Amino acid sequence: MTSKTWTIGLFLRALLLLTSGTVLSQDATVQLATQNSVSQGGFLQSSSDRELDLVRDDLSRRNHIIASNLIMIGVTPFMTQAGSTPDQTPAQTQTATPSQPPTQTQSQAPNPTEENAGSLSGTVVSASPQTMVVRTADNRFHLFVFDSDLVRPKGLTSGAHVRVLSNSTDEPDVRVATRVSVLDAPPTSQTEPPPDIAPPPKELSGLQHDIEREARRWQLGVRVGAGLDPEIFLFGVHSSIGPVFSRDFYLRPNVEFGFGELTDMIAINLEGAYRLPISFRHGRWSSYIGAGPSLNFVHQGLEQRDIDFGNFEFESGLNVFSGVRFRRGTFAEVKANLWAHSVPTLRLILGYTF
Repeated sequence: MTSKTWTIGLFLRALLLLTSGTVLSQDATVQLATQNSVSQGGFLQSSSDRELDLVRDDLSRRNHIIASNLIMIGVTPFMTQAGSTPDQTPAQTQTATPSQPPTQTQSQAPNPTEENAGSLSGTVVSASPQTMVVRTADNRFHLFVFDSDLVRPKGLTSGAHVRVLSNSTDEPDVRVATRVSVLDAPPTSQTEPPPDIAPPPKELSGLQHDIEREARRWQLGVRVGAGLDPEIFLFGVHSSIGPVFSRDFYLRPNVEFGFGELTDMIAINLEGAYRLPISFRHGRWSSYIGAGPSLNFVHQGLEQRDIDFGNFEFESGLNVFSGVRFRRGTFAEVKANLWAHSVPTLRLILGYTF
């Protein structure tokens, strides 16, 4: 409590004492008047009774005043404290308020890494028709895949200082280069790199090799699988040529040899595959669909079979298929055949492309 509160309390206590003194003096007067009335006789008894009633009524009113004063004295300090509470609340609010702006300032502060995430400068470590590895000043290596619309500048060779604008992919270690500017040409005399510069990590080099292998225009692979209706076991070889006509269309000719309990088959499939643009072109995986005519030579029977094309019957058909290919070369495919009755209706194939 403040000094003002104590002053008010002392003032009210003094007023209470004065009031109490007056009441006590009146009580003494009443007692004296009572004794006089008794001594003077009965003829004054009726008038004294009326006077005493008036005094008693006045005393009851004064006692009510005294009680009210006591209540005020007891309540005043609490009223003062309650009145001081609103003064403390703004102070506490002002104390808590300055702690909020730093939090807002930190959340609004720009992140230099995110702001310059699409631009990078460094030295070219290796460059190929599809990829490029750049080493920055902090000795970190970054792998870029050239965008299909990128115009490759002259002088983009190992040792050149370049600035690269790129976009992110679904892989944190691979970015798509949309623009490359050569800032400084590579030195004319090739010297060995300083010993304190580490080579690219093996994981990054392996990833670059896988992307380059997948981007080759001609590839060869093998496949195995099973056919249903009729049931056969099959194996074969295939080739991938392209892209042709479109950035996502490839020629996929293949030859399959099938052997079963009742059916032997040799199938020459002239197929084409279209990569679905639902994933990064050189990502971990890509899905495709395709179709193409099939030239089938089939032999069915229980007698002993010799490898003689005179015993095979020719049937043509149409293959439709869908599959998923992974960057390291493996793929899984489901193929159905239409119109050729002696050829398995459904084939499940696993393969690897070198």
